[in-house]
Amino acid sequence: MVRFVEENTKHMEKETGNISNTDVTTVKKKALQDLNINNGGGLINSWVDSMRACSPTHLKSLMKQSSWLTEHPSALDMFGEILHVSEGKQIVMFLDYDGTLSPIVDDPDRAFMSKKMRSTLRKLAICFPTAIVSGRCREKVYNFVKLTELYYAGSHGMDIKGPAQGSKYKEDKSLLCQPATEFLPMIDEVYQKLVEKTKVTPGANVENNKFCASVHFRRVDEKNWSDLANQVRSVIKEYPQLRITQGRKVLEIRPIIKWDKGKALEFLLESLGYANCTDVFPIYIGDDRTDEDAFKVLRDKRQGLGILVSKFPKETNASYSLQEPHEVMGFLQRLVEWKQLISGA
Repeated sequence: MVRFVEENTKHMEKETGNISNTDVTTVKKKALQDLNINNGGGLINSWVDSMRACSPTHLKSLMKQSSWLTEHPSALDMFGEILHVSEGKQIVMFLDYDGTLSPIVDDPDRAFMSKKMRSTLRKLAICFPTAIVSGRCREKVYNFVKLTELYYAGSHGMDIKGPAQGSKYKEDKSLLCQPATEFLPMIDEVYQKLVEKTKVTPGANVENNKFCASVHFRRVDEKNWSDLANQVRSVIKEYPQLRITQGRKVLEIRPIIKWDKGKALEFLLESLGYANCTDVFPIYIGDDRTDEDAFKVLRDKRQGLGILVSKFPKETNASYSLQEPHEVMGFLQRLVEWKQLISGA
């Protein structure tokens, strides 16, 4: 674990120490789904096009549902196949929160999961090491989930903490990873400026997620998206150490460091003692563009699998799909039932 952090710290020092405009541009070009903030003008139009592209009505037209499902079949329909490829291996579960364990709602402060989902998660954590990996502030995610036996990775993996109570898989209550601590004052400052700048746009909601800031535009009229994009850019252009990525009707302002949900997945696997193991089978379930970093890690390593939660076809590195949180719960319940059956519980 220490080696993993040290190696990535070296990368971060290169990215954050004395960053020049050229270095920033290079890093941004490499970052998945980054939105360019340096040129303005016509690029605001490309921002808005990207914002439109994340809405279901636009996604639906990208590709045919039937052909997409052939490439990314339902994880429920293929449950037997998934069990077969994981046979003899330790399953480790990674789950996004919004849109995966809870429905997407207009007010991000009301993204509550159901009691049945919480009960399913509690049983899942007994059967397998389980982590929540979210763009939200870690404390907010914990307040939604309220299960002490899970691992929590907030701020897109930039704030990781082990179970509050001992885990039978790794009794390490001191586990903590925060690779972007130096950016906390900057994020707080940017958050305050974004709140002030976007208050003239009806429906805009700025959320402080500790190591990143999120500008939600789900309740913003589409005709005002261009104005909102300009407002965000006017703030962020003064901070070359920050970058903008996009999720489901949200703009994410994050530090330019080589850390994302994929890095969080790798860190947690190493913390659990499964680094470079051939007998581990990570399953990552998520619905957002930021989850693609984790899907890509699993696909590149040919280890475990990713499951995208979406009712509509999307380009993805995931192998399977589920349509909504209710299907996610059904999949998790089947995993629990299978584990209990083979364990004689």
